[in-house]
Amino acid sequence: MKIIEEFKKFAIKGNAVDMAVGIVIGAAFGTVVQSLVNDVITPPIGRVLGGVDFSNLYINLSSGDYESLATAQEAGAVTLNYGLFINSVVSFLIVAWVLFFVVRGMNALSKKEEEEEIKKPTKKNCPYCKSSIHAQATRCSACTADLV
Repeated sequence: MKIIEEFKKFAIKGNAVDMAVGIVIGAAFGTVVQSLVNDVITPPIGRVLGGVDFSNLYINLSSGDYESLATAQEAGAVTLNYGLFINSVVSFLIVAWVLFFVVRGMNALSKKEEEEEIKKPTKKNCPYCKSSIHAQATRCSACTADLV
């Protein structure tokens, strides 16, 4: 029973939940990026390159000629699918680019928060004796006046 209690503590911790949410969002984001690459980016690039469909680029390592990668795979031919690899590299570059901008934006926000924290005054003047005291002080250290 003790191990079950330990597992509950582990599973409920914020880090485990945050990690699970990150993995689920990452998987969903991956499908969106895959669709972006396969359905939006790759077709225009293929058209510019003369109507080439990257997903159909392959090298047949078996004997025989096949019209497409699908027909080669149906026939059980051994193929080197470099077009699918190109799609994967493009997908990776898009994900890396998007994450770069996300992290850059997050860093900019945290930098603004740090700058605002630095700008907060750490000292103030006592309204009675005008001596310099800590900004959060509730009593003046020089004249002992209540500042609340």
